[in-house]
Amino acid sequence: MPNRKIIVYAGTSADGFIARPDGDIEWLTSRPAPEGFYGMGAFTKSIDTKILGRKTYEKSLALGAKFGGTTRCYVFSTQPAPTSSPSGVEFVSEPIASFADQLRAGDGKDIWMMGGGGIIGSFLDAGAIDQLIVNVVPVLIGDGIPLIAARHRHVTLKLLSTRQFSDGVVQLHYELQPARHTGRG
Repeated sequence: MPNRKIIVYAGTSADGFIARPDGDIEWLTSRPAPEGFYGMGAFTKSIDTKILGRKTYEKSLALGAKFGGTTRCYVFSTQPAPTSSPSGVEFVSEPIASFADQLRAGDGKDIWMMGGGGIIGSFLDAGAIDQLIVNVVPVLIGDGIPLIAARHRHVTLKLLSTRQFSDGVVQLHYELQPARHTGRG
């Protein structure tokens, strides 16, 4: 068992999308959150590293997110790294499995896989995600960017907990089970 876990922590619409097709997340960010913000404070205290895809990184910057401090941030991208980036941000293009193994084996707290759907799908396919914490928002948006990019896969999840919040959001916490091959490709 790895020292550190890679944990997807994300919000989705009830129909499984993390954003509209154009990347808009107003349906998520304009909601008044309950006290404790879905346990986010406790979760962020349990991590010291973040993993993002480039689009999620750029969207986070556009929304005013601050990077740096004591939390290390890895941005996976096939594009060249920008000429400058905030302290603690490193752009990565190496193979996921070996990168994840190295991170998990290192010292530190757990690792937050922030997204988006493409990088989550790639990490999932590489066996590099240990847990999913999904906050299901009671809204249907009809179309958009899925939590996990579509591919042929079969991943069994073990439910660790559920939590219902006063605003109707339901938090599902799963542990991923060992991979099972389906013969589909």
